[in-house]
Amino acid sequence: MQKYADYIKRIEIDALWSGKKHIVWDLSPRVNILSGINGQGKSTIINKVVKGLAQGGEFSSHMLKGVKINVEPEDARWIRYDMIRSLDSSLSQLFIGEEGTLRQVLPVLKDGGGSLLDFQLYQLQRKYLDYQVNIGNRIIDQLQTGNMNAAQLLSQKKTRFQDILDDLFQETGKKIVRTENEIRFSQIGEVLMPYQLSSGEKQMLVILLTVLVEDEQPCVLFMDEPEVSLHIEWQKRLIDLCLELNPHVQIILTTHSPAVIMNGWVDAVTEVSDITLAP
Repeated sequence: MQKYADYIKRIEIDALWSGKKHIVWDLSPRVNILSGINGQGKSTIINKVVKGLAQGGEFSSHMLKGVKINVEPEDARWIRYDMIRSLDSSLSQLFIGEEGTLRQVLPVLKDGGGSLLDFQLYQLQRKYLDYQVNIGNRIIDQLQTGNMNAAQLLSQKKTRFQDILDDLFQETGKKIVRTENEIRFSQIGEVLMPYQLSSGEKQMLVILLTVLVEDEQPCVLFMDEPEVSLHIEWQKRLIDLCLELNPHVQIILTTHSPAVIMNGWVDAVTEVSDITLAP
């Protein structure tokens, strides 16, 4: 049976950048923010960890040469994780080497999308459908046993997710269509697909949807400069909204934006220089 970690306790990287830096970073179970000037290796640190994780989240004691993570519990060998990147690049930059991957991309192109965020949203739509089915089945189980309160609590997280999106998008008059199983938005009588949103709206939707579909399971959310394209007020709320949708998520992010830490997250900031050891 696969044993999943609750969170990452420590990241160690030996000989980062051809032996010029050693990294030892002790992490909080909830929020970890890596800061530093350009070129210090913030993105490199996160990318090396993510690259060492298998697609399903399996890892060994040394994932890549010189890269090691310690987790809680210590004997876990699997971890649920997602990676959010800041770039809304063209789908032409997505490597399409496997036939299965090509089949996944084609519907996005056919529907009019054309960016990596669109591709992420396409994948998340399917996870969102699975999430709703799982929640629905659990609600039915509770109703059959007469536990009305438990059934109501199960439906609240999805409703809260929808409320958050309506609140975030209210200035442009967009509202999520609550009668649809897939995510759609209405705006002045027109129905919008996710690929028709602005880059900032797509970015926020990808982040919040990624957190929601983990269904409150322990997971690690890596984010590399998520503030790109986000309005400053959204930057301030980002961490709090993620934790609200899943209190068991561990956030590991890089940022240049002071706004991301404004809502009480100053103590969660670590400078790259503080975790760098002499070779």
